[in-house]
Amino acid sequence: MHFDEEQIENLNKIYRINLINSCSGYKAANLIGTVSDKGDKNLAIFSSIVHLGSNPPLLGFFLRPTEIVPRHTYLNIKENSYYTINSVQEKFADKAHHTSAKYDRNISEFNVTEIESENINNFPAPFVKASSIKIGMKFVEEIKINYNKSRLIVGKIVQLNIDENLLTEDGFINLNDAKIATISGCDGYSFPDENIRKGYQKPKNI
Repeated sequence: MHFDEEQIENLNKIYRINLINSCSGYKAANLIGTVSDKGDKNLAIFSSIVHLGSNPPLLGFFLRPTEIVPRHTYLNIKENSYYTINSVQEKFADKAHHTSAKYDRNISEFNVTEIESENINNFPAPFVKASSIKIGMKFVEEIKINYNKSRLIVGKIVQLNIDENLLTEDGFINLNDAKIATISGCDGYSFPDENIRKGYQKPKNI
């Protein structure tokens, strides 16, 4: 199949969403936990989290335009500055996926999905108790992409909580041991069951 620019623009909306969201391959599934200044907890699933650097330790994620549809995750981060990123395991992937449903801001997805929140070391935002990897983030900056009005939200890792049995001696995290989810498209979930490490590569002597 071949799609040129004009054909892509004229595709059925749902078909185009599925096609464009899945063509870039598997992405990490994560739940972002936030809280408003009124104390209302929010939980939302994201597949756009990217590594931006190790020193300082930065992660970013992309938000769709906020001008028309209110993004509760974005509003809470702007109010609070702190948020959490939590892995999604196979055992609660159905509940995690339901956080993509649009609820009013005062309704907590933690409560609706019965995903239990957790406070760790008085961090200002809620973690997901069942997650094997729980990352405490502090907002650093946002970068608006003018072409489509989406935003890259940049944060610094200020707390990291990992199930000890997933960590190797060199700091590598065996994600497959926890059956951590990936997403393709908007609703296709996969659970890798093997890690093959290729090692750090150096130029060959030519």
